[in-house]
Amino acid sequence: MIHAVGPVWDGGAKGEGRLLESAYRSSFRVALAQGDIATIAFPAISTGVYRFPKRDAAAIAVRVMREHDARFERIVACVFDATDEAIYAKALA
Repeated sequence: MIHAVGPVWDGGAKGEGRLLESAYRSSFRVALAQGDIATIAFPAISTGVYRFPKRDAAAIAVRVMREHDARFERIVACVFDATDEAIYAKALA
């Protein structure tokens, strides 16, 4: 398990997007350093009690996941409900 801490949303002018992207990148960096991780899964970091807008968070997550796609057999985005699933599906389209 790799623990990733995302930012608390405070309107978006305090670098929250950059911090969220960094949380995903750091997790990938740790996984790659292990050398034997083929599958990695992420929750929708910061979109719960930290209130990060789900569409913005999904766009960031999908972008970083795609950058690492060739290095893993499988990258999974775990979502809470059908609404979140639709947001990720749109971000992946």
